[in-house]
Amino acid sequence: MPAARTQTTTLVGLDIGGTKSHGVRWIDGRMIAEAKTGSANVQNVSVQVAVENIARMFEALGPGRIDKVVAGAGGIDTAADAQRLRSMIAVHAPEADIEVVHDSHLILAAGHASTGMAVILGTGSAVWGINAAGKEARAGGWGYLLGDEASGYWMGRESVRHTLREFNREEPVGELGRLVLEANHVSSPDELIGLFHGDTDRRYWAQQSPLVFQAHGAGDTGATRIIDEAVAYMVTVLGDVSTVLGIAGPVVIGGGLGMHQPLYQQRLREALAGIGLEGIAFLGEDPVFGALFLAGKGCF
Repeated sequence: MPAARTQTTTLVGLDIGGTKSHGVRWIDGRMIAEAKTGSANVQNVSVQVAVENIARMFEALGPGRIDKVVAGAGGIDTAADAQRLRSMIAVHAPEADIEVVHDSHLILAAGHASTGMAVILGTGSAVWGINAAGKEARAGGWGYLLGDEASGYWMGRESVRHTLREFNREEPVGELGRLVLEANHVSSPDELIGLFHGDTDRRYWAQQSPLVFQAHGAGDTGATRIIDEAVAYMVTVLGDVSTVLGIAGPVVIGGGLGMHQPLYQQRLREALAGIGLEGIAFLGEDPVFGALFLAGKGCF
């Protein structure tokens, strides 16, 4: 008698950020494919570009039946936002159970935490938390026109503003200003105005956030002020979420900026511990791997 066929479960996890999208395909918890494409977040790219990047993602992850999709993305603030992304994904996974969440949910799950606070510090910024009673709270995550303080884009923009203020005050260009001019291939700060309002996008300026930490290391006081303001903002918003939920942690921090800037990590860890927050951790793996944790918990 032939052996009975064992049913397998295929899960696809998607982390759709402001700069890139990251996807992983698992069969019965074993990763079999991983891919990265451009952003499919319609707050950052057009709907057409988002559709194209999602198509590229599923093509790269390979053919075959998909049972579940867990997709985290910024800008998922309403049921309509979730449905729009779900519809884009369903074209490539028509038989799948598709769950769309704010990308901060992936960060908490990637930290193997069911309750606590998740922080995104990437191109944009957001804080989301959940307590044992299931109550949720958030701060920020409103997009670059309304917020995104302490993010990569915000730091890039503040670097330009600092450079322009020095220029307007007829002060010598400092180390941060020098790095900004060099990175943008311009010789005078006033050229940054047209560049900023031209064809450059948020990703372009977010990618210049490391200049702030480089200039701080060289003693630039303007760069130090930007870092101080970012840390102070995070203390405020995490304090708000902590108060609303009545919890002190854990705090799981992800996003490209939060995961890859040691000085920022040190400053945040010290400042957040100073207001009584606990279990402060910086992701060691990409947020997309939180999809496997969520699916394994049977959340969906």
